[in-house]
Amino acid sequence: MPLITLTSDIGQQDYLVSAIKAQLLQVNREFQLIDISHHIAPFNYPQAAYVCRSAIRHFPPYSYHIILINLFESKPEKLLLAYHKEQYYLCADNGILQMILEEKPELVIGIPLDKKANRNTMYCTGMMGKIIDQLVQGDSIQNIGEPDVSYLEKNPIRPVLDKQFIEGQIIFIDNFENVIVNITHEQFEEQRKGRRFRIVFRRDEVIDRISESYADVHQGEKLALFNSAGYLEIAINKGNAAGLFGLKGFSDKPGMLQNRLLYETVRVYFDD
Repeated sequence: MPLITLTSDIGQQDYLVSAIKAQLLQVNREFQLIDISHHIAPFNYPQAAYVCRSAIRHFPPYSYHIILINLFESKPEKLLLAYHKEQYYLCADNGILQMILEEKPELVIGIPLDKKANRNTMYCTGMMGKIIDQLVQGDSIQNIGEPDVSYLEKNPIRPVLDKQFIEGQIIFIDNFENVIVNITHEQFEEQRKGRRFRIVFRRDEVIDRISESYADVHQGEKLALFNSAGYLEIAINKGNAAGLFGLKGFSDKPGMLQNRLLYETVRVYFDD
């Protein structure tokens, strides 16, 4: 049986995640369910896209990915089933799909929802489970729903590229309060062209080298490295970078972090 991943902004304080899993297993007891995360910050598309994208690339071909992020941004009329680079994605029609993929999917199917039904979370995940089961049983994806349907597109958050600098957005803060910026190793090296550099944040904080691990600096010292997902990370060895430097993650919801938002951007300057 294929793997089915679950990603949501539901949290795990109540019953809902376990109820969703139970519902999916009632559709097919052979489903193999794997949690990516249920602790995505509510409504935070850039964070959700980073977490999903970084995890999904490690899954074997023909895995299924249920993404329950901001499921009810608007009253749902349809769900999306997408196929891209040998992976299946099921999500709401709210723009998250293209943010995860960072490009247009190869194929998108619209799954209409019953207007008479109570279109809540359990109803939507039940629909997703039945669709996955149809595909597992051999039904063609072209025979499920409406092919080539129009859908909401939101562009992924990309860094600003210039000959002399890159400006990136903080897209995630992990459990150790290490700060992840949407600058990839590939982008960094392509813009750097072998030049010296300065990573600048919070106006006066500077890092001028890339470490291989946290242990490259003494305890309590700041460092920059590229994490296992290939993104720039700012950290303090055995410390709390986000809290100490007043760094906050990007939000595409205006006012969501009002009165708390301090610094969302990091710049890398290149010296000729």
